[in-house]
Amino acid sequence: QVHLVESGGGLVQSGGSLVLSCAASGSIFGFDLMAWYRQAPGKPRELVGEIASGGAPNYADSVKGRFTISSGSAEKPVTLQMHSLKPGDTAIYYCYVLHSDGIGYWGQGTQVTVSS
Repeated sequence: QVHLVESGGGLVQSGGSLVLSCAASGSIFGFDLMAWYRQAPGKPRELVGEIASGGAPNYADSVKGRFTISSGSAEKPVTLQMHSLKPGDTAIYYCYVLHSDGIGYWGQGTQVTVSS
């Protein structure tokens, strides 16, 4: 079974930066897509950024130019660099990996809080 664990969240002032990482254990070879999602209290979970195997990154309009998603190894499949953070970025951030057989895996989430 694949397990994903996010890290790097915390409290940061508006305009600051954070880097989120996702560590994976278990078999994860053959993935098709890696992504970051976020969910604020009372709001639906939304896609922040994604990158498919052999493809270019795709971002939500709200984070374009500020966030960068990067693919990595099977043990650390995806990271998210966040700059110029705003209070509206406050949410729990989740990493997600989709395997070629159609099975997806989620991390437990890491809290990002941006203060004014």
